[in-house]
Amino acid sequence: MLLLFVAAPLRRSGAYTVPDFTEARLESRGVRRMTSVLVILIGWLYIVPQLQGAALTVGITTGLPRWMGAVGVAVIVGVVVAAGGMRSITFVQAFQYWLKLTAVAAPVVFVLLLQPGAAPDATVAFEQAFPPFSVADPDTVYRAVSLLVALLLGTLGLPHVLVRFYTNPDGVAARRTTLIVLGLLSVFYLFPVAIGMLGRVFQPELAAGDPDALLLLLPHAVLPSPWAEALTALVIAGAFGAFLSTSSGLVVSLAGVVSQELFAGSVRGFRIAAALSVIVPLLVAAVTDSAGLAGSVGLVFAFTASTLCPALLLGIWWRGLTARGAVAGMATGAVACGSAILLGWLVPDAGLAGALIDQPAAWTVPLATLTMVLVSRLDRRGIPRGTDRFLARLHVPER
Repeated sequence: MLLLFVAAPLRRSGAYTVPDFTEARLESRGVRRMTSVLVILIGWLYIVPQLQGAALTVGITTGLPRWMGAVGVAVIVGVVVAAGGMRSITFVQAFQYWLKLTAVAAPVVFVLLLQPGAAPDATVAFEQAFPPFSVADPDTVYRAVSLLVALLLGTLGLPHVLVRFYTNPDGVAARRTTLIVLGLLSVFYLFPVAIGMLGRVFQPELAAGDPDALLLLLPHAVLPSPWAEALTALVIAGAFGAFLSTSSGLVVSLAGVVSQELFAGSVRGFRIAAALSVIVPLLVAAVTDSAGLAGSVGLVFAFTASTLCPALLLGIWWRGLTARGAVAGMATGAVACGSAILLGWLVPDAGLAGALIDQPAAWTVPLATLTMVLVSRLDRRGIPRGTDRFLARLHVPER
């Protein structure tokens, strides 16, 4: 989706942040302020699970207080971003990808090669480990479809993903970069699935009860001691590589927006903004639970898909979008999805109501998009005068 609809046009726009793009496209400071608030909120929401994951990793593997992991990642990211900026983070993330790939692939390879000496009764039957997926349950089907909608569309608006296109020289390079990243990610994500399958076979209680800890504890559970210690250390390094990499990209994108809005885009303002971008999610992570990290990340994708994604897609591909329509749609998506996230604990998990709240993207994304379109249609006079010229700049190839 990002490759087909966003990568090249966004790079050709000449904007350096998502608020820059919306202001240039719709010629409105109000849209810029709304987008800036959403970018900051999304970034904070996404940094929180990274810090919680660091806390979880430290607590499980060392027995030290969990807050030490979160504080350690926050301090390192804040210092690196403030000192180096975009270019240094780009090189750091490139290195961390290969570290993460090695760390997530090694347990799978060694568990399969060493044929762990577990007794036959230590494993579970295939049918028990992988129960058949029933499409007769509408709640289950809805949750799966809604999560897919959140992941597919939410990626289009993630600030730390979009900020990467500004380092490409042109739209052609942006598309090439996206294609390469798709290949790298496809290789990477084979291994978490394999780890989940191995965990269900060899550690069913852990896989069902604490899946976030499965990767950290699986080597100790099924491998002989020397291999287990070495692989666990590698996995911990990869985990912190993941937390640092994602958090660094998020803080860079947030600091760019905050420094432009509050500090006139100065270098000193960028460094202050980097500190602020880390402190707030650190405080939130300290007072919230780290259970279900994958679920919390999915909700961030749903929030992004309900707010920034419609504004980007319609702004790039629909001439009729207006500033009032964009603000109304983003506000509607933010209120609807934000309410589902905040009030989810009040609704029982079972039943259709629980599914609608637990995975809101399937209804909040259409609601936000429809609001954006209807308000824009009612506000046809609000179409910016420079729309045709700006859209030509987005879609006419550089060569």
